[in-house]
Amino acid sequence: MKAEIATLYTPFEKDLNIEKPWDIYPRPQFKRRSFINLNGKWSLEIKRKNISVFMGEIIVPFPLESRLSGVDFKKETNDLLIYRKSFEFTPSEDLVLLNFGAVDQECKVFINGNFVGENLGGYIPFSFDITSHLKQGENEIRVEVTDTLNLDLAYGKQRKKRGGMWYTETSGIWQTVWIEAVPKNYITSIKVIPDLTGFDITVLGGEDEKVIEIDGKKHTFSGESTRIEIENPINWTPENPHLYDFTLTSGEDEVKSYTALRTVKVEENKILLNEKPYFFHGLLDQGYFSDGIYTPATPEALENDIIKMKDCGFNTLRKHIKIEHELFYYYCDKLGMAVFQDLVNSGKYSFLIDTALPTVGLKKGVTHKATPLRREQFIKNSKDTLKLLYNHPCVVYYTLFNEGWGQFDAKNLYKMMKGIDPTRVWDATSGWFQTGESDVLSEHIYFKPLKFRADSRPLVLSEFGGYSSKIKGHSFNKTKTYGYKFFSDNEEFKKALLKLYYDEVIPTIKKHHLCATVLTQVSDVEDETNGLLTYDRQVLKVDPDEMQEMAKAVFDTFYNS
Repeated sequence: MKAEIATLYTPFEKDLNIEKPWDIYPRPQFKRRSFINLNGKWSLEIKRKNISVFMGEIIVPFPLESRLSGVDFKKETNDLLIYRKSFEFTPSEDLVLLNFGAVDQECKVFINGNFVGENLGGYIPFSFDITSHLKQGENEIRVEVTDTLNLDLAYGKQRKKRGGMWYTETSGIWQTVWIEAVPKNYITSIKVIPDLTGFDITVLGGEDEKVIEIDGKKHTFSGESTRIEIENPINWTPENPHLYDFTLTSGEDEVKSYTALRTVKVEENKILLNEKPYFFHGLLDQGYFSDGIYTPATPEALENDIIKMKDCGFNTLRKHIKIEHELFYYYCDKLGMAVFQDLVNSGKYSFLIDTALPTVGLKKGVTHKATPLRREQFIKNSKDTLKLLYNHPCVVYYTLFNEGWGQFDAKNLYKMMKGIDPTRVWDATSGWFQTGESDVLSEHIYFKPLKFRADSRPLVLSEFGGYSSKIKGHSFNKTKTYGYKFFSDNEEFKKALLKLYYDEVIPTIKKHHLCATVLTQVSDVEDETNGLLTYDRQVLKVDPDEMQEMAKAVFDTFYNS
């Protein structure tokens, strides 16, 4: 049967400013006064074997394949995307940095025809100093992008032939593009290591003398590092997400940022938040939207997902195989939502090895080979992710490999990544193919009752549920449905979901000291209809009051057992 695909509109599209979408500073922990947003209409040419197959406009920062891009184009593997944008410039003594939030998958950047740099990989921000290439008056940016879905690079859930648990490919510029002016000796980065009474901060770049203003007090120091103690400290939790805003000044450069006081660690069979056992009641969060795929119409769509899930009693989101817009992590910091962050997979996926055999019980001793390029890029992308997200208090947990997809050298990579960031929990092998080197025992259980083997580490049910309820008029695929247990009546879906928690999850907390759960999932995604929200974010399929009551029972069981 041929799939019949519906056009689904989100409530956020009414607030979309096509001339200047996502007109908000995209780096909330490193804000300068200088910000020129280059989002909006760009010219786009698509070349196939040196022949133009498309010439027109595209709305940045929405991916080529999305409806919001205005193009909604399904490209072929080796197509070349050529983006162009003109902007006015008045010379000054400052340097000018051109910043990209993310471009998938490989790109080269030119200013006024001059090559300024290139980037490989689709999820990490990058920037170039373009000062020497600018001229008075009108200037042109040209970005040349190829996206072959090279499996040696991070690609997440994208697939050329979407369907089931695989989703539409997202190519080209998919996050904000902007320009900022900085002094010649400017601050390049901030690293904050918090504890429960203050934080250590390392500042790279800028002048030798620096000033931090926090809580109305100024702290002056020289060199790169200092310690800030906080009077009457308030620790960050999802229930009380207290943030400390601060301003860092160094010479002519000024950056606004924030931090929070919190610690995360494993002790015996518990995960401790601020030195106390904590239960992480979570959901899988894919980060896909029916309007813009990887990038929703407005940032408020990201915020809305967090608010809706908090309204249902959840305190954790597992960001699944996608590095999100940095504003997402800011909203989690501000609103109080812990994040379990997946690193983005690469490598070929095998249904037999990575799904079928583990489902029937073969969950050990399997690994994949990585080409030199894939190994190099996976390690680089992982290190870049840790650097990007290090200062966000919401990020408490990392997943290295998920269900064996592209898994290689897991023991050594666990040690490497844990060494780089020992301040988070590390789940080396989420689901199966465990090596023994991991902070937690991480299980995925979908098709059978919850049952666990004994282990001295914290027990995490990192995926479960997947119950499907398809809401008429709000489903992407009218003819096909993907999920793990199907309900034609939404009332039955709600009852079954609550029963799963009351009859299986809560007894497991009592018996096995389960300390984290991740239900599949926040929203429907294309064929998948196993979300609490529909793909268009128009319908919440559950009753928030019932979900809050269930969450209270979960927490009471954990904290009283």
